[in-house]
Amino acid sequence: MKKLLLASAAGALIAGAAGAEDIKMGISLGFTGPLESMSPAMASGAEMAMKEVSDSGLLLGGATVVPVRGDSTCIDAAAATATVERLITAEGVRGIVGGMCSGETIASLENVAKANGIVMISPSATSPALSTIEDDGLFFRTAPSDARQGQVMAEIIMERGLNSVAVTYTNNDYGKGLADSFAAAFQEAGGTVTVNAPHDDGKADYSAEVAALAAAGGDALVVAGYVDQGGSGVVRAALDTGAFETFVFPDGMVGGALESNFGAEINGSFGQNPAAEGEGRDLFLAMAEEAGFDGTGVYSGEAYDAAALMLLAMAKAGSSDPAEYKNHIMDVANAPGEPILPGELAKALEIIAGGGEVDYVGATAVELIGAGEAGGSFREIEIKDGRIETIGFR
Repeated sequence: MKKLLLASAAGALIAGAAGAEDIKMGISLGFTGPLESMSPAMASGAEMAMKEVSDSGLLLGGATVVPVRGDSTCIDAAAATATVERLITAEGVRGIVGGMCSGETIASLENVAKANGIVMISPSATSPALSTIEDDGLFFRTAPSDARQGQVMAEIIMERGLNSVAVTYTNNDYGKGLADSFAAAFQEAGGTVTVNAPHDDGKADYSAEVAALAAAGGDALVVAGYVDQGGSGVVRAALDTGAFETFVFPDGMVGGALESNFGAEINGSFGQNPAAEGEGRDLFLAMAEEAGFDGTGVYSGEAYDAAALMLLAMAKAGSSDPAEYKNHIMDVANAPGEPILPGELAKALEIIAGGGEVDYVGATAVELIGAGEAGGSFREIEIKDGRIETIGFR
Protein backbone atom coordinates (compact mmCIF):
# COMPACT_ATOMS: atom_id res chain seq x y z
CA MET A 1 0.00 0.00 0.00
CA LYS A 2 2.83 2.38 0.91
CA LYS A 3 4.53 1.71 -2.43
CA LEU A 4 1.23 2.30 -4.21
CA LEU A 5 0.76 5.65 -2.48
CA LEU A 6 4.31 6.73 -3.30
CA ALA A 7 3.82 5.73 -6.91
CA SER A 8 0.57 7.68 -7.07
CA ALA A 9 2.23 10.77 -5.58
CA ALA A 10 5.11 10.53 -8.03
CA GLY A 11 2.68 10.16 -10.89
CA ALA A 12 0.79 13.25 -9.77
CA LEU A 13 4.00 15.28 -9.66
CA ILE A 14 4.99 14.09 -13.13
CA ALA A 15 1.54 14.91 -14.47
CA GLY A 16 1.66 18.36 -12.87
CA ALA A 17 5.07 19.09 -14.37
CA ALA A 18 3.99 17.80 -17.76
CA GLY A 19 0.97 20.06 -17.70
CA ALA A 20 2.91 23.14 -16.59
CA GLU A 21 2.63 26.16 -18.84
CA ASP A 22 5.39 27.63 -20.98
CA ILE A 23 5.03 31.39 -20.56
CA LYS A 24 6.69 33.40 -23.31
CA MET A 25 7.78 36.90 -22.30
CA GLY A 26 8.82 39.51 -24.86
CA ILE A 27 11.85 41.77 -24.54
CA SER A 28 11.57 44.71 -26.95
CA LEU A 29 14.74 46.81 -26.82
CA GLY A 30 16.97 48.72 -29.21
CA PHE A 31 19.52 46.05 -30.00
CA THR A 32 20.43 48.24 -32.96
CA GLY A 33 20.22 52.00 -33.02
CA PRO A 34 21.32 54.93 -30.85
CA LEU A 35 21.36 53.02 -27.53
CA GLU A 36 22.51 49.62 -28.77
CA SER A 37 25.41 49.55 -26.31
CA MET A 38 22.95 49.66 -23.39
CA SER A 39 20.56 46.96 -24.60
CA PRO A 40 22.54 43.76 -23.88
CA ALA A 41 22.78 44.39 -20.13
CA MET A 42 19.13 45.42 -20.00
CA ALA A 43 18.05 42.22 -21.74
CA SER A 44 20.28 40.17 -19.45
CA GLY A 45 18.68 41.81 -16.42
CA ALA A 46 15.17 40.89 -17.59
CA GLU A 47 16.22 37.36 -18.50
CA MET A 48 17.89 36.87 -15.13
CA ALA A 49 14.55 37.51 -13.39
CA MET A 50 12.78 35.15 -15.78
CA LYS A 51 15.33 32.39 -15.14
CA GLU A 52 15.09 32.91 -11.39
CA VAL A 53 11.33 32.37 -11.52
CA SER A 54 11.62 29.37 -13.88
CA ASP A 55 14.25 27.72 -11.69
CA SER A 56 12.03 28.09 -8.62
CA GLY A 57 9.29 25.93 -10.17
CA LEU A 58 6.79 27.92 -8.14
CA LEU A 59 4.94 29.98 -10.77
CA LEU A 60 1.53 28.65 -11.83
CA GLY A 61 2.22 25.00 -11.13
CA GLY A 62 5.82 24.97 -12.31
CA ALA A 63 5.59 27.14 -15.42
CA THR A 64 8.74 27.74 -17.45
CA VAL A 65 9.34 31.35 -18.47
CA VAL A 66 10.76 31.65 -21.98
CA PRO A 67 12.27 35.01 -23.03
CA VAL A 68 11.84 36.14 -26.64
CA ARG A 69 13.91 39.10 -27.80
CA GLY A 70 12.84 41.65 -30.40
CA ASP A 71 14.71 44.66 -31.81
CA SER A 72 12.76 47.89 -31.43
CA THR A 73 15.68 49.93 -32.88
CA CYS A 74 14.76 52.52 -30.23
CA ILE A 75 13.95 55.28 -32.73
CA ASP A 76 12.03 53.69 -35.63
CA ALA A 77 8.37 53.57 -34.57
CA ALA A 78 7.35 51.44 -37.55
CA ALA A 79 10.07 48.87 -36.89
CA ALA A 80 9.24 48.78 -33.18
CA THR A 81 5.54 48.31 -33.90
CA ALA A 82 6.31 45.45 -36.27
CA THR A 83 8.56 43.84 -33.67
CA VAL A 84 5.93 44.03 -30.94
CA GLU A 85 3.28 42.71 -33.32
CA ARG A 86 5.51 39.71 -34.09
CA LEU A 87 6.13 39.08 -30.39
CA ILE A 88 2.39 39.12 -29.69
CA THR A 89 0.84 37.44 -32.72
CA ALA A 90 3.58 35.05 -33.88
CA GLU A 91 5.37 34.28 -30.62
CA GLY A 92 2.38 34.51 -28.30
CA VAL A 93 4.08 36.43 -25.49
CA ARG A 94 2.08 37.14 -22.35
CA GLY A 95 3.82 40.41 -21.53
CA ILE A 96 6.61 42.63 -22.80
CA VAL A 97 9.59 44.21 -21.08
CA GLY A 98 9.83 47.35 -23.20
CA GLY A 99 9.88 49.50 -25.15
CA MET A 100 13.17 51.21 -24.66
CA CYS A 101 12.80 54.73 -26.08
CA SER A 102 9.74 56.87 -25.55
CA GLY A 103 8.52 57.42 -29.10
CA GLU A 104 8.63 53.79 -30.14
CA THR A 105 7.09 52.78 -26.82
CA ILE A 106 4.14 55.10 -27.42
CA ALA A 107 3.70 53.75 -30.96
CA SER A 108 3.91 50.09 -29.90
CA LEU A 109 1.49 50.60 -27.04
CA GLU A 110 -1.10 52.53 -29.02
CA ASN A 111 -0.88 50.53 -32.25
CA VAL A 112 -0.41 46.97 -31.03
CA ALA A 113 -0.34 46.28 -27.29
CA LYS A 114 -3.65 47.97 -26.46
CA ALA A 115 -5.44 46.27 -29.33
CA ASN A 116 -4.21 42.88 -28.16
CA GLY A 117 -4.53 43.52 -24.42
CA ILE A 118 -0.84 42.90 -23.67
CA VAL A 119 0.95 44.36 -20.65
CA MET A 120 4.09 46.41 -21.30
CA ILE A 121 6.50 47.47 -18.55
CA SER A 122 9.22 49.76 -19.84
CA PRO A 123 12.52 49.93 -17.96
CA SER A 124 13.65 53.10 -19.73
CA ALA A 125 10.97 55.07 -21.63
CA THR A 126 10.88 58.31 -19.67
CA SER A 127 8.78 60.83 -21.62
CA PRO A 128 6.30 62.73 -19.43
CA ALA A 129 3.69 62.02 -22.13
CA LEU A 130 3.56 58.41 -20.96
CA SER A 131 2.21 59.55 -17.59
CA THR A 132 -1.13 60.53 -19.10
CA ILE A 133 -1.43 58.23 -22.11
CA GLU A 134 -4.65 56.20 -22.46
CA ASP A 135 -3.30 52.70 -21.82
CA ASP A 136 -6.30 50.61 -20.66
CA GLY A 137 -4.29 49.79 -17.54
CA LEU A 138 -1.68 47.91 -19.60
CA PHE A 139 1.37 50.18 -19.38
CA PHE A 140 3.77 50.60 -16.46
CA ARG A 141 7.39 51.69 -16.12
CA THR A 142 10.17 51.13 -13.63
CA ALA A 143 12.09 54.28 -14.64
CA PRO A 144 10.91 57.68 -13.41
CA SER A 145 9.47 60.30 -15.74
CA ASP A 146 11.75 62.96 -17.21
CA ALA A 147 9.63 65.50 -15.40
CA ARG A 148 11.51 64.32 -12.32
CA GLN A 149 14.89 63.98 -14.07
CA GLY A 150 14.67 67.55 -15.31
CA GLN A 151 14.28 68.78 -11.74
CA VAL A 152 17.17 66.65 -10.47
CA MET A 153 19.47 67.81 -13.28
CA ALA A 154 18.64 71.44 -12.56
CA GLU A 155 19.47 70.94 -8.87
CA ILE A 156 22.82 69.30 -9.64
CA ILE A 157 23.89 72.04 -12.05
CA MET A 158 22.94 74.87 -9.70
CA GLU A 159 24.74 73.20 -6.79
CA ARG A 160 27.91 73.17 -8.91
CA GLY A 161 27.71 76.93 -9.34
CA LEU A 162 26.83 76.91 -13.03
CA ASN A 163 24.22 79.56 -13.72
CA SER A 164 23.86 79.38 -17.49
CA VAL A 165 23.78 76.43 -19.90
CA ALA A 166 23.13 75.69 -23.53
CA VAL A 167 20.90 72.69 -24.24
CA THR A 168 20.87 70.36 -27.23
CA TYR A 169 18.44 67.48 -27.47
CA THR A 170 17.74 64.61 -29.81
CA ASN A 171 14.76 65.57 -31.94
CA ASN A 172 12.15 63.13 -30.63
CA ASP A 173 9.70 62.59 -27.76
CA TYR A 174 12.41 61.69 -25.26
CA GLY A 175 14.76 64.55 -26.10
CA LYS A 176 12.16 67.30 -26.29
CA GLY A 177 10.32 66.13 -23.18
CA LEU A 178 13.50 66.08 -21.10
CA ALA A 179 14.86 69.35 -22.50
CA ASP A 180 11.61 71.20 -21.83
CA SER A 181 11.29 69.73 -18.34
CA PHE A 182 14.86 70.69 -17.48
CA ALA A 183 14.59 74.19 -18.93
CA ALA A 184 11.50 74.94 -16.88
CA ALA A 185 13.07 73.65 -13.66
CA PHE A 186 16.40 75.41 -14.25
CA GLN A 187 14.82 78.76 -15.02
CA GLU A 188 12.53 78.46 -12.01
CA ALA A 189 15.64 77.92 -9.87
CA GLY A 190 17.19 81.12 -11.24
CA GLY A 191 19.34 79.67 -14.01
CA THR A 192 19.55 80.81 -17.64
CA VAL A 193 19.10 78.54 -20.66
CA THR A 194 20.93 80.36 -23.46
CA VAL A 195 19.52 78.13 -26.20
CA ASN A 196 17.37 75.00 -26.31
CA ALA A 197 17.97 73.44 -29.73
CA PRO A 198 17.29 70.03 -31.30
CA HIS A 199 19.77 67.92 -33.22
CA ASP A 200 19.05 65.05 -35.60
CA ASP A 201 20.66 61.65 -35.19
CA GLY A 202 22.61 59.93 -37.94
CA LYS A 203 24.66 62.88 -39.18
CA ALA A 204 28.38 62.67 -39.92
CA ASP A 205 29.07 66.29 -38.97
CA TYR A 206 27.61 68.38 -36.14
CA SER A 207 29.83 71.44 -36.53
CA ALA A 208 26.93 73.67 -37.60
CA GLU A 209 24.83 72.72 -34.58
CA VAL A 210 27.79 73.27 -32.24
CA ALA A 211 28.56 76.66 -33.80
CA ALA A 212 25.01 77.82 -32.97
CA LEU A 213 25.29 76.48 -29.44
CA ALA A 214 28.66 78.17 -28.93
CA ALA A 215 27.29 81.47 -30.21
CA ALA A 216 24.60 81.35 -27.52
CA GLY A 217 27.21 80.51 -24.89
CA GLY A 218 26.86 79.06 -21.41
CA ASP A 219 28.92 77.65 -18.58
CA ALA A 220 28.24 74.10 -19.82
CA LEU A 221 26.45 72.19 -22.55
CA VAL A 222 23.56 69.88 -21.60
CA VAL A 223 23.43 67.00 -24.09
CA ALA A 224 20.03 65.31 -23.92
CA GLY A 225 20.88 62.82 -26.63
CA TYR A 226 21.95 59.24 -27.31
CA VAL A 227 25.46 58.06 -26.53
CA ASP A 228 25.61 55.79 -29.58
CA GLN A 229 24.33 58.46 -31.94
CA GLY A 230 24.03 62.22 -32.30
CA GLY A 231 24.75 62.99 -28.67
CA SER A 232 28.30 61.73 -29.03
CA GLY A 233 28.58 63.49 -32.38
CA VAL A 234 27.73 66.82 -30.76
CA VAL A 235 30.24 66.26 -27.94
CA ARG A 236 32.98 65.36 -30.43
CA ALA A 237 32.35 68.48 -32.49
CA ALA A 238 32.29 70.65 -29.35
CA LEU A 239 35.60 69.22 -28.14
CA ASP A 240 37.28 69.52 -31.53
CA THR A 241 36.30 73.17 -31.87
CA GLY A 242 36.82 74.12 -28.22
CA ALA A 243 33.22 75.32 -28.00
CA PHE A 244 32.59 73.77 -24.57
CA GLU A 245 34.76 72.09 -21.95
CA THR A 246 32.08 70.96 -19.51
CA PHE A 247 29.15 68.73 -20.46
CA VAL A 248 26.06 67.60 -18.54
CA PHE A 249 24.89 64.09 -19.38
CA PRO A 250 21.36 62.82 -18.62
CA ASP A 251 20.44 59.13 -18.81
CA GLY A 252 20.64 58.60 -22.57
CA MET A 253 24.32 59.57 -22.50
CA VAL A 254 25.42 57.66 -19.38
CA GLY A 255 26.84 54.46 -20.82
CA GLY A 256 30.12 52.67 -21.36
CA ALA A 257 30.41 54.22 -24.83
CA LEU A 258 30.86 57.60 -23.13
CA GLU A 259 34.13 56.36 -21.64
CA SER A 260 35.35 54.67 -24.81
CA ASN A 261 34.41 57.61 -27.04
CA PHE A 262 35.96 60.39 -24.97
CA GLY A 263 37.82 59.15 -21.90
CA ALA A 264 39.76 61.89 -20.11
CA GLU A 265 38.72 64.51 -22.69
CA ILE A 266 35.53 65.04 -20.69
CA ASN A 267 37.00 64.94 -17.19
CA GLY A 268 34.93 67.12 -14.87
CA SER A 269 31.74 66.65 -16.84
CA PHE A 270 28.84 65.18 -14.90
CA GLY A 271 25.25 64.02 -15.01
CA GLN A 272 22.70 61.57 -13.68
CA ASN A 273 20.69 58.48 -14.49
CA PRO A 274 17.88 56.65 -12.67
CA ALA A 275 19.30 54.22 -10.10
CA ALA A 276 18.90 53.39 -6.43
CA GLU A 277 21.39 52.70 -3.69
CA GLY A 278 21.14 50.14 -0.92
CA GLU A 279 20.90 46.42 -0.38
CA GLY A 280 18.72 45.75 -3.43
CA ARG A 281 21.22 47.34 -5.80
CA ASP A 282 24.14 45.56 -4.15
CA LEU A 283 22.45 42.18 -4.43
CA PHE A 284 21.56 42.81 -8.06
CA LEU A 285 25.13 43.78 -8.93
CA ALA A 286 26.46 40.58 -7.33
CA MET A 287 23.89 38.46 -9.17
CA ALA A 288 24.69 40.14 -12.46
CA GLU A 289 28.40 39.53 -12.01
CA GLU A 290 27.75 35.85 -11.37
CA ALA A 291 25.50 35.72 -14.43
CA GLY A 292 28.22 37.26 -16.59
CA PHE A 293 26.96 40.76 -17.38
CA ASP A 294 27.52 44.29 -16.09
CA GLY A 295 24.81 45.13 -13.60
CA THR A 296 25.94 48.76 -13.48
CA GLY A 297 24.70 49.14 -17.06
CA VAL A 298 22.05 51.85 -17.24
CA TYR A 299 18.51 50.48 -16.83
CA SER A 300 19.61 46.85 -16.39
CA GLY A 301 18.23 46.86 -12.83
CA GLU A 302 15.00 48.44 -14.05
CA ALA A 303 14.70 45.65 -16.64
CA TYR A 304 15.10 42.98 -13.95
CA ASP A 305 12.41 44.70 -11.94
CA ALA A 306 10.04 45.03 -14.91
CA ALA A 307 10.17 41.29 -15.58
CA ALA A 308 9.87 40.41 -11.90
CA LEU A 309 6.78 42.59 -11.43
CA MET A 310 4.92 40.94 -14.29
CA LEU A 311 5.72 37.44 -13.09
CA LEU A 312 4.78 38.14 -9.48
CA ALA A 313 1.54 39.74 -10.66
CA MET A 314 0.76 36.54 -12.60
CA ALA A 315 1.25 34.56 -9.40
CA LYS A 316 -1.02 36.95 -7.52
CA ALA A 317 -3.70 36.65 -10.21
CA GLY A 318 -3.26 32.90 -10.55
CA SER A 319 -3.10 33.43 -14.29
CA SER A 320 -0.75 34.49 -17.09
CA ASP A 321 -3.65 36.23 -18.84
CA PRO A 322 -2.74 39.95 -19.08
CA ALA A 323 -6.38 40.90 -18.58
CA GLU A 324 -6.15 39.28 -15.14
CA TYR A 325 -2.64 40.01 -13.92
CA LYS A 326 -2.51 43.68 -15.02
CA ASN A 327 -4.76 44.44 -12.04
CA HIS A 328 -2.21 43.05 -9.58
CA ILE A 329 1.00 44.79 -10.66
CA MET A 330 0.46 47.74 -8.33
CA ASP A 331 -0.43 45.29 -5.54
CA VAL A 332 2.87 43.40 -5.67
CA ALA A 333 4.92 46.56 -6.28
CA ASN A 334 3.90 48.49 -3.19
CA ALA A 335 3.29 48.12 0.54
CA PRO A 336 1.86 46.49 2.52
CA GLY A 337 3.70 43.21 2.37
CA GLU A 338 7.00 41.43 2.88
CA PRO A 339 9.83 43.40 1.20
CA ILE A 340 11.30 41.43 -1.72
CA LEU A 341 14.86 41.99 -2.96
CA PRO A 342 16.71 40.59 -6.00
CA GLY A 343 17.27 36.87 -5.59
CA GLU A 344 14.14 36.49 -3.46
CA LEU A 345 11.57 35.84 -6.18
CA ALA A 346 11.07 32.24 -5.01
CA LYS A 347 10.37 33.57 -1.52
CA ALA A 348 7.85 36.01 -2.98
CA LEU A 349 6.10 33.23 -4.90
CA GLU A 350 5.84 31.13 -1.75
CA ILE A 351 4.31 34.04 0.19
CA ILE A 352 1.79 34.72 -2.57
CA ALA A 353 0.89 31.03 -2.80
CA GLY A 354 0.22 31.07 0.94
CA GLY A 355 -2.17 34.00 0.61
CA GLY A 356 0.30 36.60 1.89
CA GLU A 357 1.27 40.03 0.57
CA VAL A 358 4.59 41.14 -0.93
CA ASP A 359 6.13 44.58 -1.39
CA TYR A 360 8.54 44.26 -4.31
CA VAL A 361 11.59 46.47 -3.69
CA GLY A 362 13.89 44.90 -6.26
CA ALA A 363 17.08 46.35 -7.68
CA THR A 364 15.82 49.92 -7.95
CA ALA A 365 13.70 50.46 -4.82
CA VAL A 366 10.49 50.09 -6.79
CA GLU A 367 7.53 52.17 -5.70
CA LEU A 368 4.87 52.66 -8.35
CA ILE A 369 2.84 55.85 -8.18
CA GLY A 370 0.07 57.55 -10.11
CA ALA A 371 -0.29 56.02 -13.54
CA GLY A 372 1.87 53.00 -12.75
CA GLU A 373 5.26 54.68 -12.92
CA ALA A 374 8.28 54.78 -10.65
CA GLY A 375 8.71 57.54 -8.10
CA GLY A 376 12.40 57.28 -8.83
CA SER A 377 15.81 58.03 -7.41
CA PHE A 378 18.91 59.05 -9.36
CA ARG A 379 22.61 58.28 -9.36
CA GLU A 380 24.82 61.37 -9.72
CA ILE A 381 27.93 60.72 -11.81
CA GLU A 382 31.13 62.54 -12.74
CA ILE A 383 33.85 61.74 -15.26
CA LYS A 384 37.16 61.28 -13.44
CA ASP A 385 40.31 60.00 -15.12
CA GLY A 386 38.21 59.08 -18.13
CA ARG A 387 35.83 56.88 -16.14
CA ILE A 388 32.24 57.28 -14.97
CA GLU A 389 32.24 57.46 -11.17
CA THR A 390 29.26 57.52 -8.83
CA ILE A 391 29.18 60.65 -6.68
CA GLY A 392 26.01 59.91 -4.77
CA PHE A 393 22.28 59.30 -4.99
CA ARG A 394 19.30 61.63 -4.72
